[in-house]
Amino acid sequence: MSIRRYLATAILILLLSLGGCAFVTIPLFPEPQTLQEQILEGEGKDKILILHVLGIISENNDSGPSFKREPSMIEGIKEALNRARRDNAVKGLILRINSPGGSVTTSDILYHELIEFKNTKGVKIIACFMDLGTSGGYYVATVADEIIAHPTTITGSLSVIAMKFNVKGLLDLVGIKEETIKSGELKDIWSPFRPSSDEERRIMQSIIDSFHQRFLNVIADGRKHMTYQEIVRLADGRISSADQALEAKLIDRIGYMDDAIERMKCLLGIRTATVITYARPGTYAETIYSGTSPSLHHIPHHISLDRGLFLSPPKVRMMYLWVP
Repeated sequence: MSIRRYLATAILILLLSLGGCAFVTIPLFPEPQTLQEQILEGEGKDKILILHVLGIISENNDSGPSFKREPSMIEGIKEALNRARRDNAVKGLILRINSPGGSVTTSDILYHELIEFKNTKGVKIIACFMDLGTSGGYYVATVADEIIAHPTTITGSLSVIAMKFNVKGLLDLVGIKEETIKSGELKDIWSPFRPSSDEERRIMQSIIDSFHQRFLNVIADGRKHMTYQEIVRLADGRISSADQALEAKLIDRIGYMDDAIERMKCLLGIRTATVITYARPGTYAETIYSGTSPSLHHIPHHISLDRGLFLSPPKVRMMYLWVP
């Protein structure tokens, strides 16, 4: 229900209750309801669960202009995995990924949760890339037993990035001077109000290199048919088409979601299965391409400046993210 309808309902009930001096409490912005199983297609006692990794991988709750609280991506997937653990009929998991990546930490948390689920539940996992399966999106996909990419998928960007805006020249133009008092020379490292020093760049590069090494190790753990030298060669930030990724062994096959479902049945050694997802009441989830939350559907094509750029420094973001 939209915010306007909530407000209209609240006002109507208030007016109707004034004559009887009745008081009614209505939650204008209710908390989201728990996930419910939704059958998408197929039949049989064995279940194949589809979960969605759509948009920027982040722990933030990007609900847009709505006042209604939407769970973050990491909250929603953790809740779904907990539910699936309690269902012995869930035999396989398909990750429908359409993501350029996201924060280093959130990508790693999502990877960790999926690995734990895979090991404790004993399920098979297939990752299916849609438009994008780059950087943190690929990082998450390495948990899968197989990776399938649509014919027009862009994948790769197996690297780390940290960016900042150096706004000193702009502030000088408008006559704004920044003053900082600090107890350590590097306390304001990566400040947007001045150029970075050589020492700061060395420190940041060492952190980036550490995260990059972790990325390489995760790929090596998941893609055991690739040599470490092959992974290092590909992990320079380049992107690939599905055909190029298949040749480089970054993916296992090219196909569609239907193919991923049939391949999962093959891995499980079954002929029929009920394909399900988890959705919140009132959310459209009728096909294998349905998402689970409006907050997960937005894939930004640029990085926005913080609204409070001149009031507080932007956060330092370490990203497994393709930023064209």
